[in-house]
Amino acid sequence: MTTAITFWGTGDSAGVPRVFCECAICTEARDTGVNRRYRSLVHVDDPEFGSMLIDCGPDWRGQMERAGKRRIERILITHAHFDHIGGLPEWADMCRYLGIKGEAYAMPDVIGDIGVRFPWIHNQIAFIPIEGPLQFGGWTVGCWRVNHGKNGHAYAFRFSHNPSGRSWAYCSDAIALTDEQQQPLHGLNVLILGTNFYKEPFAVETRSVYDVVEALDCLQIWKPDRAIFTHLSHDIDLRRSYPLPPAVEFARTGTVISV
Repeated sequence: MTTAITFWGTGDSAGVPRVFCECAICTEARDTGVNRRYRSLVHVDDPEFGSMLIDCGPDWRGQMERAGKRRIERILITHAHFDHIGGLPEWADMCRYLGIKGEAYAMPDVIGDIGVRFPWIHNQIAFIPIEGPLQFGGWTVGCWRVNHGKNGHAYAFRFSHNPSGRSWAYCSDAIALTDEQQQPLHGLNVLILGTNFYKEPFAVETRSVYDVVEALDCLQIWKPDRAIFTHLSHDIDLRRSYPLPPAVEFARTGTVISV
């Protein structure tokens, strides 16, 4: 049995095209859509525990429609930035109309931030604080804090399966990880990692996510079997050929991988 991970969104906080931008990549995204990117989100489907989402950004409703989904009951949340939680009110409405109580798993500080922004949302969604490893079917899910540069911190998830030994991780918003923060990223079957630019030209103190060049250096240390880069800005052009190793690729909307 395998777990299917589908990329419903692969973009950074502004998405692609950016509403204000007329660069070649944003223009192409409007015209033909190869580089059109919705805010980052993955759908996880597993025969042992059913389905869940990781994050619920402002493109959630359209992502549900494109996937033909009418119901989702469980979401893991990496952090409380708008591009990762902006769809929660619409999910709450779905739960209200269907008469269900959604389950949202997040670290306690993330739940606190969400409650400040949406103080009514607990009526429709049960927010479950992560206080240790989670268990979904045969998967043990660890959650840990990662450096998010100028944006503070976020959290990442590592899924480890017993007894098969399969493992994968989702780390969408991170940069300059400490040795301790890197440990759960070692030796994975699949790593999903955020990379905004190919080579970001801005001062490191103004940045919040690895670029591709930095990420490739990290992969030499972490050694996943396969890596998929997501959270892509309008710097990445999917029509181009980049010097990526054979087991590394950019996520595309609708990409499905198995673990």
